[in-house]
Amino acid sequence: MRSPTFLTSPSIPLAADASTVINLIATGCAPKIIGALPNPIVTVDVIPDELDTGRPRGRKDADRLLELVAAGHIEIVTLGDIGWQHFESLVAGPALETLDDGEAATIAYAVEHSVAAILDEKKGTRICGVRFPDLELVSTVDLLLHPDVRLKLGAEALGEAVFAALRDARMKVFAHHLDEVVRLIGRERAIQCPSLPKGRRASAPLTAGAELERRS
Repeated sequence: MRSPTFLTSPSIPLAADASTVINLIATGCAPKIIGALPNPIVTVDVIPDELDTGRPRGRKDADRLLELVAAGHIEIVTLGDIGWQHFESLVAGPALETLDDGEAATIAYAVEHSVAAILDEKKGTRICGVRFPDLELVSTVDLLLHPDVRLKLGAEALGEAVFAALRDARMKVFAHHLDEVVRLIGRERAIQCPSLPKGRRASAPLTAGAELERRS
């Protein structure tokens, strides 16, 4: 995945997959995070329906998304004819080379409109690398670690937000961000995050407070 330098350009929208929406909601401060980003965030109309399937399990992500939309933080968009062609090509075929509807729709919209896609799954990024090598990709962690988000939240609140997304949404972290994420949240919180590799959880540095408590 290329370095997301385009995150400094407010002219490039970001198309968010369902996992990104769930991660942002789990932080507990999605409006602040989105408001700090220079790029607008959109999500395809397939995503609210996908989130709605979580209601029987008590998930309220669909409601939270609609609140973000109503407040103007996220825009719901639709696929055009070209987008639907890309969508169909991404959901039909062998399981190894196909994606779920939400991820496929996100990629299809991004390709159709030449915007960036926010993806957190290795399979999706691999398929994009082969089929759409010019597509700009970014992860949820890229958003959370954006300099403007750091400035808006401050180090302590950012650590809490990242920890909440890891713990409650099982946010995925790509290898190139692991060191920074575990440093940010510390070992005592990293060990509570099952989406982090077990070895990285165990080797995460203690925060200053936890180190003092261990020595006492």
